[in-house]
Amino acid sequence: MLSVYNVGLMRTLFPILLASAAALALERPGVEFKIFQFPANAIPRIDGNPQDWQMVPESYAIGGDELVDTVNKTKRDKRDLDVKVKVGWVEGQNRLYFLYEASDDYWDFSRTDLHNDIFEVVVDGDLSGGPFIKQMHPYDKLSQEDAHFLFHGVHAQNYHIFTPALGKDWSMVWGCQPWIKNLPYANAAYSYNFKPGESGKLTLEFWITPFDYAGCDGPGRAVESQLRENKVIGMSWSALDYDDVNAKTYKGFWNLSHKTSMYGNASDLVAFRLMPVEAKFRPALDPDWSFQVLDMNRRLVAFQDRTYGKVTSRKWDFGDGASSAEQHPLHTFPKAGEYVVTLEVEGPDGRARRTKVWDVVMK
Repeated sequence: MLSVYNVGLMRTLFPILLASAAALALERPGVEFKIFQFPANAIPRIDGNPQDWQMVPESYAIGGDELVDTVNKTKRDKRDLDVKVKVGWVEGQNRLYFLYEASDDYWDFSRTDLHNDIFEVVVDGDLSGGPFIKQMHPYDKLSQEDAHFLFHGVHAQNYHIFTPALGKDWSMVWGCQPWIKNLPYANAAYSYNFKPGESGKLTLEFWITPFDYAGCDGPGRAVESQLRENKVIGMSWSALDYDDVNAKTYKGFWNLSHKTSMYGNASDLVAFRLMPVEAKFRPALDPDWSFQVLDMNRRLVAFQDRTYGKVTSRKWDFGDGASSAEQHPLHTFPKAGEYVVTLEVEGPDGRARRTKVWDVVMK
């Protein structure tokens, strides 16, 4: 049971832990992998079919040559196990999409326990860093039970994904929040045609939701990691390769971080950047804008031009007879009402506009 003392202790220690973790660097300095941004009209369908991923350039693919067996020091032989991973995201969603393709000479997945070929993914959506599993809690006087329910997987998450899953959940979330592996926070689908002990190729599609805070008490107080263009997150993965159904442990622990403790310390992850949409997938001039009501009593609104492309001139029509040529204007509406606001932009690639009908409502 969690005591008042332990809860108070964690409230005291947690800011200190986060502050110290922020000073830590990620592993593989100078290495930064890319996360492909899917256009909103091309979100991948989670069905085990990689066709939706054909639009993703190979420069985003992370192959087996990036992995190192940090436990058994096995020399890489792609005839034994070969993997390729692509990661994507969609602006406006706090989801990470994955395509995992692996060829193995022996797929081990007949048992009901943790003994299974595994794709282990660890995500730290806000770069908070530091340990996040109960065994690594820095306060050794805290019981493992309390550490599990207060700490394990709370600020960074570890997914043991069974490849494939036979008669069991697709993943074991290593922490106190198994709810994050279910809809509406995650989903997965496989495609394969081999039996346990056989060789073959597996295709796995899935998406997950990274959390800055994911408590054991459920999603009520959870805080999703906010994903946005050019944000850097911490992430790593490993492929645990079993080649004997009776073996006590895996044959290889192939991991992207090149540091075994990536499974429980977010400071041992690798940098990943959320990339903008590739230019070929969007118009050369794509107007967009957002707004924020600064003072409803005065009906004062701040507008922000979010246009993609080269703009030489712009015109705001606020729907009340007033206009502006500023990039990010402030505007005071004369009276209550529902307004039709238009931004028209012009540049070397032509002219375009974006209207929002009754988004801006004053009282």
